[in-house]
Amino acid sequence: MPGTGTDQSVDALPRRRRMLVLAICCMSLLIVSLDITALNVALPSLGRELNADVSGLQWTVDAYTLVLASFLMLSGSMADRLGRRRVFTTGLVIFTTGSLLCALAPGLGWLVGFRMLQALGGSMLNPVAMSIIRNTFHDPKELARAIGMWGGVVGISMAAGPIVGGALVQAFDWRAVFWINIPVGITALVLTRRFVPESRAPRARRIDPVGQSLVILLLGSLTFGIIEGGRGEWTSAPIVGCFLVAALSLPALVWYESRRFEPLLDPRFFRSAPFSGASAIAVSAFAALSGFLFLNTLYLQDQRQLSALEAGTYLLPMAGVTLVLAPVSGWLINRVGARLPLLLAGSALTASGLMFAGWQAESDNARLFTAYVLFGIGFGLVNAPITNTAVTGMPRAQAGVAAGIASTSRQVGSALGVAMVGTALAAGSMRTGWWIITVCAVLVLVIGLLTSGPWAQASAGRAAERLAASGQRPGNH
Repeated sequence: MPGTGTDQSVDALPRRRRMLVLAICCMSLLIVSLDITALNVALPSLGRELNADVSGLQWTVDAYTLVLASFLMLSGSMADRLGRRRVFTTGLVIFTTGSLLCALAPGLGWLVGFRMLQALGGSMLNPVAMSIIRNTFHDPKELARAIGMWGGVVGISMAAGPIVGGALVQAFDWRAVFWINIPVGITALVLTRRFVPESRAPRARRIDPVGQSLVILLLGSLTFGIIEGGRGEWTSAPIVGCFLVAALSLPALVWYESRRFEPLLDPRFFRSAPFSGASAIAVSAFAALSGFLFLNTLYLQDQRQLSALEAGTYLLPMAGVTLVLAPVSGWLINRVGARLPLLLAGSALTASGLMFAGWQAESDNARLFTAYVLFGIGFGLVNAPITNTAVTGMPRAQAGVAAGIASTSRQVGSALGVAMVGTALAAGSMRTGWWIITVCAVLVLVIGLLTSGPWAQASAGRAAERLAASGQRPGNH
């Protein structure tokens, strides 16, 4: 019954069909995640051909993550309103087209612009796919397993990304990293049209242009200030102005959204301590990941003079451990809850960061690979708890918005990680970059400890009850 247009339209899907829907959704996550990890290995080659400095490389990565972060919540709510399959297929078309244009980009400015188009399509994929999964798997244990498999795809992209990216750069050039998205995107599009049923929330949400504009203003001004300020112009009027705009945009966003009937960013979600914690952990963990990949890719190729393929091979221990532990994390959540994998993740990430920042892990291969494995353990365990905590427990009708917020937090972290670490590197201090990554790892551990106990779970129950029971909000209608 794919065309009925409500959340109940997917209730009767047989198990084989449900697993096929999960596979199609995972394919979308794979091309978005693979694009990021594979591109990191290609950055030195890209920089040489397009004559890009560190700031230019930062924008190549952050233009993508900024647009993703800015539009993920809108995409999630639009999918709940207009139809999840419709928005998902639109995203596949835009992402694939953007990938084609990136592969043909004649210069750095064009590439950054096409990356933004590509990201606009990507913003319609991951949160919408998670919403489709949430509305396809209704049994809690089956949903937990599906989320574990979803998280495992991140591990696959990390394991395959550096090798695939390195091999493509070695055999062709950096443009091949974008060419590979095209057949995968077309395949996902055909399968989605054939097998994924349409679904939407029973009651459509209103568009929130003011909230959307404030989100773009906040993220864009903050990231621009960090990247461009790293060129030694921290006290210049444009940079100070950027930070002032960011500082004013945040309280304005909270004030406006708390008074809106159907907000883009519903403040009631954050009354749940686990949800708030998952969002903060996502920012911290993905800031650590993006900074880690950015630093190591440039270090291995520029300082150790490794080829792109060799650099990808060096990162394989970290990526391989992530691949193995991502589904294990989902299994642990199903057995003992999210607290244990969160604490293990924070501890491993912190240990890895300290090895680089305090004990110069890059000075010999034994320490380097130990630090890589520790980072892989931490990141492999952290993603499934973030997703599980953000989506489960929320009313099904708002699954798209909840997934959008969680995905936005990841992309905000990715953008800030590259901005902060790249700025430290541009200033000539790789060690400072590693300390930034270590601080992010410590935050994962501390926030995970504080927001996963019994009181936090009680706050999640109360928040979910309010969201499910209240169809009205105080303030302006």
